[in-house]
Amino acid sequence: MSLDKTGKAATAPRRALVVDDERLIRWSLAETLSDRGFTVAEAEDGKGAVRALTGSSAPPDLVLLDFRLPDSNDLNLLSRVISLVPNGRVILMTAYGTPELATAALERGAFKVLYKPFEMQDVTALVA
Repeated sequence: MSLDKTGKAATAPRRALVVDDERLIRWSLAETLSDRGFTVAEAEDGKGAVRALTGSSAPPDLVLLDFRLPDSNDLNLLSRVISLVPNGRVILMTAYGTPELATAALERGAFKVLYKPFEMQDVTALVA
């Protein structure tokens, strides 16, 4: 067993993927997650998300996935991402949420639906 600088048992770094077509949102989420010990990858569209997930030897523990992307605006991408990270948690982010969308996303396996706009402290509370 290895120890960290404080003498506690070292844990493997947590990994996250942030998928959003708005660069500022991606950056804000990546910074917030990095501050909480995550190694963060980013993608700006669905194709980039799938490429990041299939091209990595270690799947992320957490995916923050925007619902409406340039190449995706339905729940098919959510289903694909969930299938690629069976042991991870996928949080669907949307500014276009309805109760029906939230129900469908949760039924497909989303951990949570996060409505935009949100505060970074909302994200922090979810990943704590």
